[in-house]
Amino acid sequence: MKKILLLSFFTLFLVSCGTTRNTSIYPVNETSKVNLNKKKPIKNITVQKSNALTIEEPEEEAFLDSAKEKLEAIKHKIISYAKTFEGTRYKFGGTTEAGMDCSGLVCVAFEKENISLPRISRDMATKGIPVTKDEVEEGDLVFFKTSRRNTINHVGIIVEAIDGEIKFIHSSTSAGVIISSLNEAYWKKAFVSFRRVLEI
Repeated sequence: MKKILLLSFFTLFLVSCGTTRNTSIYPVNETSKVNLNKKKPIKNITVQKSNALTIEEPEEEAFLDSAKEKLEAIKHKIISYAKTFEGTRYKFGGTTEAGMDCSGLVCVAFEKENISLPRISRDMATKGIPVTKDEVEEGDLVFFKTSRRNTINHVGIIVEAIDGEIKFIHSSTSAGVIISSLNEAYWKKAFVSFRRVLEI
C-alpha cells in the first residue's frame, strides 16, 4: 500500500513539473519576439537618420563644389579662347581668324565648349538671365545699342569685373577684336544689359 501511494505521488510530481516547464517556455518566446520586433524599426530609423546627416548632405555639398569648379573652368576656357582672336580684323558675318563680327566671336568662343548660342546679338539678349552691374561675373555677356535704331546690335564677353570696372572682349567695327572697359564714355552710353548664360 505504501509503495502504491509513493508511486502515485511520484507520478503526480513528474506531471506537475512537466506542466510548469511547458508553461514557462511559451511566454518567454512571445516576449522575445515582441522585443525584437520593437527593436528592429528603431535600429533602422537610427541608421537612416545617420545616413541623411552624415553621408547624403556632404555628398550634395561635394557635388555643388565640384559643379562650381567645373563651371569656373568652362568660363576660363571660353575667355581664353576668345582672347586668342585679339587683333583679328572685323568682318561682318565672319567667324574665323580671317575676320569676325561681335556675335561671331561670342558664338565661336562658346561653341568651343559645346555651348550653342543664337548667331545674332539681339537674339542672344533673350537667353540666360539678367544680372546687375554688382552681380556681373566673368563669362557673362554684355549688350549694346550702337546705332540709331533702337535695337541691340553689339555683344561682348565679360573678361574681368573688379572694383567696379568691367572689361569685355568684343569685335568692334573700327579696331577688330579688342578688350574694352565699360568705363569708356562710348560704351557706357551704348550699354543696355548684362545676361548670364552659364549656370550650374
